[in-house]
Amino acid sequence: MNYRELGNTGLMISEVSFGTWAIGGAWGKTDNTEALKSLRHAIDQGVNFFDTADVYGDGHSEELLAKATKGLEDKIYIGTKFCRKGDIFSPENYSYEAVKSYCEDSLKRLNRDVIDLYQVHCPATEILKDGQVFDVLDRLKSEGKIRHYGVSVETVEEGMICLENPNVKSLQVIFNIFRQKPLEELLPEAYKRGVGVLVRLPLASGLLSGKYKADHIFEEDDHRNFNENGAAFNIGETFAGLGFKKGVELANRINWIAEGRSSMAGAALRWILDQKEITCVIPGFRNQRQVDGNLEAMNIQSFSKAELDQLELFYQKNVSDFIKGAY
Repeated sequence: MNYRELGNTGLMISEVSFGTWAIGGAWGKTDNTEALKSLRHAIDQGVNFFDTADVYGDGHSEELLAKATKGLEDKIYIGTKFCRKGDIFSPENYSYEAVKSYCEDSLKRLNRDVIDLYQVHCPATEILKDGQVFDVLDRLKSEGKIRHYGVSVETVEEGMICLENPNVKSLQVIFNIFRQKPLEELLPEAYKRGVGVLVRLPLASGLLSGKYKADHIFEEDDHRNFNENGAAFNIGETFAGLGFKKGVELANRINWIAEGRSSMAGAALRWILDQKEITCVIPGFRNQRQVDGNLEAMNIQSFSKAELDQLELFYQKNVSDFIKGAY
């Protein structure tokens, strides 16, 4: 396993880590036995960081992490998130009392005394501009409930706002071959300021695995079934805001990235890891096979400059204009 420092926190975390949205819920059928088996397998392979949130299965993924990491609390880092249990537009949702309650509830589910990385979970832009939530997080840090804090953002603008606060230690962003905009300004600025970058949806909700055909139908409780047009939450969280059929079409046009590499998914993760500003990717998983498939990215051949240029041009000419919603 390769490790990278999370910004300037001193925490060295696995460059391939894992998100736990899929094992918590909203990605179709879940299997607790398989989820725990997969978490423990990832830990055995050297993975030492997991991302979760209080709304993933209404706290279920936090509870699974508590079971999987019992006795390893000083070796396995956990980043969890808050705010989406309430009204993300209301300042009251970010008051000291509200955030402390969210934090203590997560601590109970995680069965931990302190949260390694506490992240604001895609709040309203105006909340970030106001900045009061950062004062609240500073207070929780001084009380020893959290070690560090960061923000999961939807747009480059939001990320740039967060970077103005010197105590924000990480940004969680949507970044992949179909979402290259952060490369222009956000990632260089975060790197300059010593802020870690966690990459969610690195495979664009599975599009960049290359395994889907345009007629595929997702399970009813899978957000890829009901949020393709942003009906439930930000449209960018599903298929990178491209829509499923358009995404499949575009993925088929870049399946060449798998040539000389173990898989298209592994190659897509390798492309992200080749960017020096990135701390880690946090793909989802539902079974041990997917864990192993994602871990393969560490040993895959890096992209040449010519390949990187080709993918950048492809994004500019064929992808960026089709992304829906602000990003």
